[in-house]
Amino acid sequence: MSTYFFHSKRSRSHSRFFYLILCTVLVCPMLLFTGCGNITDADTSTTGNQPISISSIKLNTAVQITIYDSQDKALLDDCLALCDKYELVFSRTNEKSELYKLNHRKDTSDKDTSTDRQTTPYPVSGTADTWHISEDLASLLSEGLDITRESDGAFDIAIAPLTSLWDFTAEDPKAPDDADIQKVLPLCSSDGVTIDGQDITLPSDDIQFDVGAIAKGYIADRLKDFLVKKGVNSAIINLGGNVLCIGSKPDGTPFKIGIQKPFADRNETEAVMDIAGKSVVSSGIYERCFKQDGKLYHHILNPQTGYPYDNGLISVTIISDQSVDGDALSTTCFALGLEDGLKFAEKKGVQAVFITEDYELHYTDGFQDEIRVTDVGS
Repeated sequence: MSTYFFHSKRSRSHSRFFYLILCTVLVCPMLLFTGCGNITDADTSTTGNQPISISSIKLNTAVQITIYDSQDKALLDDCLALCDKYELVFSRTNEKSELYKLNHRKDTSDKDTSTDRQTTPYPVSGTADTWHISEDLASLLSEGLDITRESDGAFDIAIAPLTSLWDFTAEDPKAPDDADIQKVLPLCSSDGVTIDGQDITLPSDDIQFDVGAIAKGYIADRLKDFLVKKGVNSAIINLGGNVLCIGSKPDGTPFKIGIQKPFADRNETEAVMDIAGKSVVSSGIYERCFKQDGKLYHHILNPQTGYPYDNGLISVTIISDQSVDGDALSTTCFALGLEDGLKFAEKKGVQAVFITEDYELHYTDGFQDEIRVTDVGS
């Protein structure tokens, strides 16, 4: 059995609730990363072959690709190479990336980019505010803009001026000065941004994008496209806890996603979900956070206030066909809060489970009919 562990916890009333939190994973015995999940060996008794797998640090996270119905290890290397390719498109901090260059267009607009136009946004002739970008970046930004507008700005991809102030990976992270937060808040809006094909029009020089909340999902989908094109029908793509299942196990049974007790040992499993051909993505306050003066600060920032959302939620897990949808919606539904978030998930046609501060589960309509959850706790 191949089991990906998340979190679970009983409620105070002793009813059993399953705390579905996707975390950064322990991808092999020699690599331990911040987070709370792990991967164990698959049950291969029906295949005759061990699955092939590769693990690495890519996209600033732990990446693991496991293929069950092929022994072609070159496919694994190709997947990692694709991660490197997309890093050079979507990274907000890598100065060589296309997004970085778009965000810093004021610094490069007077330079001749004719020699590297394959990787560098360039001004559209005859315009002052329209830039030509790659198909991948245009597609991802379009997805982000759609969610931004549907959520009335609760989620906004033009939040880079704010996220740049918060460093959750610092050795001793601190909340930014409020004066600095208030200064950048007016810049954190994608109002007026339009995309026509691969041309993006930016109404202000100050607009900067952060696609960290949706890029891993987009990349997982592209990795799936690649593997399926190569004839793979049974695999798991895990990008730092964004799990995308290609088909089911070779014997036709679904993959098992374990549900672990919160903040407990990785092997303390209470339940498992059956997942085939779906993506499972979570956003929660546990992913990147720190405490300062007794207050918990987490990475899901409100573009209206500049501070982390404080709405009684611990996490939101989305189960969807496309990983980019799950990635975007897990953050968006968290931002919207329990009531509006549930309605938004149902409107978008995905299944979701919300965990509130009392560790109670709140499901979208039909979740338990569509997703089989088996209780294995004592």
